Amino acid sequence: MKAKKILIIDDERSLLESLEMFLSEKGYDVQSAQDASEGLRQGRLFDPQVIILDIRLPDMNGLDVLQEFIRQGRKHIVIITAFHDMDITIKAMKLGAFDYIPKPIDVEELERVIDKALKSESSSRTAEMVWIDPSIPFVPGKIIGKSKEMKEIFKTIGVLSENRVTVLIEGETGTGKELIARAIHNNSPFQEHPFQVINCSTIVGTLLESELFGHEKGSFTGASASKKGKFELAGLGSIFLDEIGEVPYEIQAKLLRFLQEKEFERLGGEKRIKSNARVIAATNRNLWEMVQKGTFREDLYYRLNVAAIKVPPLRNRKKDIPLLVDHIIIKINAELSKGIRKVEGAALERMMEYDWPGNVRELENVITHGVISSQGDIILEELITPLLGKKTGIPLYSSEPNEKKQNLKDLEKEYIVDILNRTHWHLGKTCELLGISRPTLRQKLKAYGLSADHQKT
Repeated sequence: MKAKKILIIDDERSLLESLEMFLSEKGYDVQSAQDASEGLRQGRLFDPQVIILDIRLPDMNGLDVLQEFIRQGRKHIVIITAFHDMDITIKAMKLGAFDYIPKPIDVEELERVIDKALKSESSSRTAEMVWIDPSIPFVPGKIIGKSKEMKEIFKTIGVLSENRVTVLIEGETGTGKELIARAIHNNSPFQEHPFQVINCSTIVGTLLESELFGHEKGSFTGASASKKGKFELAGLGSIFLDEIGEVPYEIQAKLLRFLQEKEFERLGGEKRIKSNARVIAATNRNLWEMVQKGTFREDLYYRLNVAAIKVPPLRNRKKDIPLLVDHIIIKINAELSKGIRKVEGAALERMMEYDWPGNVRELENVITHGVISSQGDIILEELITPLLGKKTGIPLYSSEPNEKKQNLKDLEKEYIVDILNRTHWHLGKTCELLGISRPTLRQKLKAYGLSADHQKT
C-alpha cells in the first residue's frame, strides 16, 4: 500500500524539520515548503492527501493560499497558527479549512487530525456509502419506510383516511405513532379541520379532564373562566390521545361515554355538548394486559380498538435505516444550514448492527450529533459509534411543531455555548464564527439566559 502523502507549508525551518521527522517515522510520505509559491507548486506536483498550512507566510496571505487550494478541490487542509491569530483562524474555518491546530503544536493532536482527514479522504472514495442529494427538499410529516411492515401501515392509513372510525396505534416510544395519526388526519376529507393533540401522561386528575372536556367557571380552584376542551376545539377534525394507557381510571368512564354517545359535559357543567371529532389513540403499553390487571376498562379498550395499527420497532425493520438516515440528514441540513452529503460505510454498518431501543427518535438524535460534530461533508464512523447506547440529552424526534421548535432552540443554545467556550467568551470572535451580528448575539444570550457565569472552568 502506498504511503499517504502530506505537504507541510511553514516558514519556520526548525518546525518543518521536526514535523517531517515525526510524520516520516509514522510512515507518511512528507514534502515541505517554506513559502506559498513553493507550497502551491508542490501541491500540484506532489498531490498530497493532507496539507498542513501555516497561516502566516512571507510571500502570500495564508488565507489566499487556502482559497487557492480549495479552488483546486483540496478539502483536507489543516491550519497551524499562533493563538493570537484566532480571528484569522475563524475566517479560515469559514473558508473551508478541515481543522486548525494552535502553536506550539501538540504532535499527538496533529496526528489525530491527520488520521481523521485521511479517514474522510478514504471514506469519500468508497462505494459503501449513503449519498445525500442536496436538491431533495425536506417534507415535514413524511413517513419513511419500504419494509413489508411499513407498506402495510401505508395501506391501512389509506383505508382509515376514508372513514371516521376510532383508531388505536400501538408501538414503542419513538416509533412515530403521532406521525401516523397525523397522516390519517391529513389524508382525510376533514384535513382542513383541527388536529388536537394531548399527551395523557403529562397531565393528571382534574386538569386532564378539563383539557379533554373543558370546564365551567368556578368548577375547581383556579377556574376563573369557562374553557373549551379538546373535543370541542377539534370540531370535525381529529383528537390524538397520546399515551392513552395513562388516563386515570375515573376519567376512563367519561371518555367511554363520549365514544358511545358522541357527547359530553364540561367539568362543573350540566349542558350536554355534541362533538363529531374523530378519536385516534396511541400507547406504548400493552392495554390488554392492563385490562387483565384491572387498571384499564375492558369496555373502553374495545371502543378504542375498532381499528388497530401496530408500529414495528426499528430493530424489526432495519432495511429502512438507510432511507431514514437519508431523510433525517436532509431535514437537519435544512434546519441547521449544514451541508452533509454522505455517510461513511462503516458508520452505516454500525447503525445497521445496533438495535435502537429508542427507535427512530434515538436514530435522529444520534445523526444530529454526528452532523454537528462533522468537519466537512461526511459523517464518519468514529462520530457515530460512541453515541450508540448513550443518552445524548437532545430529544429531537418530534412531529409536534411546538415541541420541535423548543428542541431546536435547545440545540441552538448548546451550539452557541460551545462556540463561546471555544473563543473564551470573546463576543467578536463568536459573532464571526456564528456568522451573526453582535446585537443578534446579545439578543440570543439574553433569550437563553447566558452570561460569563456559564463559561467552562
